Amino acid sequence: MARVAARLSTDGKQSTHPVDEVLPLPKLALYGFQHVLAFYAGAVIVPIIVGSALKLSPEQLVYLINADLFTCGIASIIQAWGIGRIGARLPLIQGVTFTAVSPMIAIGLGAGGGTAALLVIYGAVITAGIATFAFAWLPAKAFRTVMRLFPPVVTGTVITVLGIVLIPVGLNDAAGGLGSPDFGEPKNFAYAGGTMLFILILMKLGKPFLSSIAILLGLVVGTGVAFLLGDAKFGDVGNSDWIGVTTPFHFGVPKFEWFPIVLMLIVMLITMVETTGDTYAVGDIVGKEVDSETVARALRADGAATALGGVLNSFPYVAFAENVGLVRMTKVKSRFVVVAAGVFMIVLGLLPKAAAIVAAVPHGVLGGAATVMFAMVALAGIQTLGKVDLKEEKNALIVGVSLAFALLPATVPVFFTKHMDADLSSLLNSGVTLGATAAIVLNLIFNGLAKDGAHDAPQAGAQALAEAGVDTAPGSGATAPEVPAAVPAQAASPAPSAEKADDADPTPSPSAP
Repeated sequence: MARVAARLSTDGKQSTHPVDEVLPLPKLALYGFQHVLAFYAGAVIVPIIVGSALKLSPEQLVYLINADLFTCGIASIIQAWGIGRIGARLPLIQGVTFTAVSPMIAIGLGAGGGTAALLVIYGAVITAGIATFAFAWLPAKAFRTVMRLFPPVVTGTVITVLGIVLIPVGLNDAAGGLGSPDFGEPKNFAYAGGTMLFILILMKLGKPFLSSIAILLGLVVGTGVAFLLGDAKFGDVGNSDWIGVTTPFHFGVPKFEWFPIVLMLIVMLITMVETTGDTYAVGDIVGKEVDSETVARALRADGAATALGGVLNSFPYVAFAENVGLVRMTKVKSRFVVVAAGVFMIVLGLLPKAAAIVAAVPHGVLGGAATVMFAMVALAGIQTLGKVDLKEEKNALIVGVSLAFALLPATVPVFFTKHMDADLSSLLNSGVTLGATAAIVLNLIFNGLAKDGAHDAPQAGAQALAEAGVDTAPGSGATAPEVPAAVPAQAASPAPSAEKADDADPTPSPSAP
């Protein structure tokens, strides 16, 4: 990548804040589109997985993808550009969090699937978004106290659980998709295996940029092969409109039910740790100090975007790890590049034909790519746990018992489906929920609240992002598209100490618009 020239201030001196540099339009467009490429596969997989699990029609699935991209664009602009005290004003791309996938499927299936399930999900998403937005306005000391619930042993366990729970979702798609007539057919596994092999080759041998979009290229090539062999159908593309506008409450008025709301609040607690980690990470990369107010502004943007997502038929939002890695690899630090990426995403969200092409990706191909991504989520959690002293028996117990709780819904599903109230089942029949709750509670029992300066997820995962591949050379075997949205909780840069963050001036930086 060409080096980004430092912006000249009005007095003719070089700016010391390249993050605020406005690049020439051609560079903005090029670098912004690169962010979209790195982000795209992770973004569209969530609505595809959720929509498929809820048995939505192809037309409804296309609408979900469009709504997701459209809202992603708005959310990214809010985060990078900033509106008052909302938005970190850092190059952070917003995308749907993978943390919410399993809980949303549980909520949706508990509500009977279909569009009726979406209404219950959206009610929970809107409520959780508003709660997150409100939480981020708490005084700094109260804010820090809550974050002390998430030391490295908790965040590492949660992300490991997330990957382990999601891997079966990818494997089911690799088999052809649960409920499909050809589920388990060898050809599905052939597509999945071929897609995985292609992705792994790119990540091992490709240039950094090719590696950063290996997931996307794997989906494209895998779908192309399936099309040539007659197993990818694009008939719905011709039936889709060229232009489609996402409208509020397209599927109906949201339903606000107690247990789904509680479940989504737990999801947002986890995503707050994720966004905190990414904020510190990207702040370190671009050379801009991150204090408690910066983190609070980032979380306000998360909350606002999540509530907006529920209104615009999308899901909870978080900062994406892939794009934090891309900033580090390319050295393009301008936050306005992310604003340009947001504009691209809004445009893509207005093109139903583009979403129809994505919806036509065969389950086997999707499963191959998703399995790689979910496995890397688990790896990122393991890397974070590598920073924890697991020779301490209490830490080992926290991790081990939490993993056991996380496996309970998949191992003994009958306990939740036949011996539990439907509402309670929608809350507890999730490995992520049980595993995360167990990790938090056990940590409080064995360790209590983390000490000041020792609890920060960013500090715990300072090297996890780099070691997972965001700053690697070709052939290193660990490159950028290693982790989807769920990973940034640990994939973060060293943070200022808690005392420093707490003492920081809560007034927003005047340098941002």
